[in-house]
Amino acid sequence: MRDLVGYGQTPPPARWPQGARTAVQFVINYEEGAENSVLNGDPLSEGFLSEMVGAARHPARAMAMESLYEYGSRAGFWRLHRLFTARDLPVTVFGVAKALETNPEAVAAMQSADWEIASHGLRWIDYQDIPEDVERAHIAQAVALHERVTGQRPLGWYQGRTSPNTARLVSEEGGFLYDADSYADDLPYWDRRHGRAQLIVPYTLDVNDMKFVALNGFTEGAQFYRYLRDTFDQLHAEGGRMMSVGLHGRVAGRPARAHALARFLDHIARVPDVWVARRIDIARHWMKVHPA
Repeated sequence: MRDLVGYGQTPPPARWPQGARTAVQFVINYEEGAENSVLNGDPLSEGFLSEMVGAARHPARAMAMESLYEYGSRAGFWRLHRLFTARDLPVTVFGVAKALETNPEAVAAMQSADWEIASHGLRWIDYQDIPEDVERAHIAQAVALHERVTGQRPLGWYQGRTSPNTARLVSEEGGFLYDADSYADDLPYWDRRHGRAQLIVPYTLDVNDMKFVALNGFTEGAQFYRYLRDTFDQLHAEGGRMMSVGLHGRVAGRPARAHALARFLDHIARVPDVWVARRIDIARHWMKVHPA
């Protein structure tokens, strides 16, 4: 059953800490190394979210695609890491377990910066048609591998490329404080469809650097900056809202796009009453102020 009503005309008061009008949350998606590849046992190469929009998928290694993803882990991640740590801004990482496993240095840098590392699933693949029992097993494997690689169990979940079963399987797993596989609101909300109240902290696909690698998306950094700025300014004028920003090392980690992102970070630094937080902090706040 779908909920097409939500909070309606009267969203609950967010009561963000320190009287902030707006909560801003940055996500860095760490997927590189876990994408579709024959090296990972997949039948076809990756064709999604790269500079080669609409790339063909091949039953062999696609070397250009592999190197585009490698840029994210080799260079782009570190550029984003420098931008945020230089400003002492908190970040949530959506970390694909198999990707985190390939780069212990990046994981250590995330932890040193006190970033949250949420789970982005076991693999960066499309689960739409994957059998339910396989997806359930992958969720369990993702949690176990994440804990082994980071030393901590993930408390947040974002599959991204979901199936019709994902939300129910995540709720049944029972160990996540929040699920981010929704784009349905500007505020957290409780989902009671699957037998227990699961907190949803919605994510975004519009305020997201993926629009650089989509046919209907941004073509240069100034567009990205303006969209970030205008989204923030509107939400801040409304008050009591949450803004999510989605980033990828292989996309926003490119120099011109990182320059635009830096302009936005400096923009919100000049605005009073802004709470920049990790998603886990937003989840815990909402659970306290608006318990299930």
